[in-house]
Amino acid sequence: MSATANKDFVVELLASDLNANGGMFCPSAKAGMKLWNSHPRIFLDIARTGQAKCAYCGTVYKLKAGEHFGHTH
Repeated sequence: MSATANKDFVVELLASDLNANGGMFCPSAKAGMKLWNSHPRIFLDIARTGQAKCAYCGTVYKLKAGEHFGHTH
């Protein structure tokens, strides 16, 4: 897989898909990526804004509509 293979590819996530820090790592099996031949692993903070874009492959990970991470005040 090349570094540009997922440009503009969007992966919608449930809040339960995020780790305890409110993020996940790319490459991710959730995006249909084979982990053994992809770019270096990068942490994406999705909880802060509801979405994050991988700097390597351009895949956008975002919470599905109505999903919220953590406690609301």
